[in-house]
Amino acid sequence: MAEYENSEIESVRAAMAGDRDAFCGLYDLYKARLYRYAVYRLGNREDAEDAVSSCVLSAWKQIGKLKEPEAFQAWIFRILRGACASLIKDVIKTKDDLPEDALENKAAENTFDSDTHLMLVEALNTLPEDSREMVLLSIVGGLKSGEIGKIFDMPQGTVRSRISRSLAAMREVLEAENE
Repeated sequence: MAEYENSEIESVRAAMAGDRDAFCGLYDLYKARLYRYAVYRLGNREDAEDAVSSCVLSAWKQIGKLKEPEAFQAWIFRILRGACASLIKDVIKTKDDLPEDALENKAAENTFDSDTHLMLVEALNTLPEDSREMVLLSIVGGLKSGEIGKIFDMPQGTVRSRISRSLAAMREVLEAENE
């Protein structure tokens, strides 16, 4: 495991020095987790693809500014959070300009493949936004509490307790739906 981490850190260092192939290798490592996070956050595949594309482009442009190669994972997810937030703001701004049936079609695109998935998303949506994002970053993104703490600027113990409380709240919602 340490060998893998060292290899990843070396790839980050190479990417920071402008090595495009190293950056592409990092993208290959993270693309599935970035995409899953964006799908859960945004609710549909097309917007998730746009957010990840925007994130990766921004990350490539800014990689030279990254100070600690070990912080790459938290850093790229912070960029993705911003890309998702930007897309959400754009949707809110244009919502009033869309014809009524366009909104219905958009809602139809956001339906999920399974009842279980839909139940999980509904339970997730009962959480406050910052708690929801912490759960997504932890479970979907695979970030550790220390990395999430860097994103939210809070101690890792606080992150762990918030995630734990959030998962317990989600569990209660799911149990209530199954009764």
